[in-house]
Amino acid sequence: MKSLKAAEPSGTFPEVSVIIPAMNESSRIASVIREARAVHHNTEVIVLANGCSDNTAEVAKAAGAITLCFPEPLGHDVGRSIGAREACGNILLFIDGDMVIHARDLRPYVRAVAGGIDVALNDYTGPIHRKPVHRVILAKYALNAMLGRRDLKGASMTAVPHAISRKALEVIRSEMLSVPPKAQAAAIEAGLTVKAVHKVEVGKLNPRRVRGYDPLEALVLGDHLEALSWVITQRGLRGGFQDEEDRRGRIEVKL
Repeated sequence: MKSLKAAEPSGTFPEVSVIIPAMNESSRIASVIREARAVHHNTEVIVLANGCSDNTAEVAKAAGAITLCFPEPLGHDVGRSIGAREACGNILLFIDGDMVIHARDLRPYVRAVAGGIDVALNDYTGPIHRKPVHRVILAKYALNAMLGRRDLKGASMTAVPHAISRKALEVIRSEMLSVPPKAQAAAIEAGLTVKAVHKVEVGKLNPRRVRGYDPLEALVLGDHLEALSWVITQRGLRGGFQDEEDRRGRIEVKL
């Protein structure tokens, strides 16, 4: 890992750390950073430039971001995990380098955590009225239902923007963030305050993610299966649900 650090005031600690994984986003990253820096007057921006073949890292550094460089692609989730480990802020805000989200749509997450929310989620569930419903959307709903949080619907740490408190980071641990649904399950199991606070329609901001073949679908579905497996290890084979409604004795077997 190579670090390119922009100049920072000595002896100061940021209130907000904005963590941005990026791969070959040299044409966009300066705008992403500009909006990120505007979320709070005391903000550090950490860019994870992973597997870049362009000058994303140099542009990010010139825009004032702490820039961590990796020669091989990490993926967004691993990048967030590493960024969280390096972050100094009391509030950690996660966005991606491939879409520009205005600061006015990022501040609600920061305000929510500042107000006592531990995990502030994007209240975006995707196109749930299309038939058939996308399998990733179904997986998000299923996990939240198993966790007893049907109110969250499809809100997920898989989607940006989302923000967490320093307390949440200490409970979840940075390495858990590399599997976002598992991190969400851990937060809920630990009794942290998890809430969908603001809607940003990321599908419209980055249509490349929702048109045609989605190479990330299998990865995200696998992450949800890992999260479900983790919940079962914590709660038992029934995931904490009771057998009160089961009526196996009424089944007649005919040969």
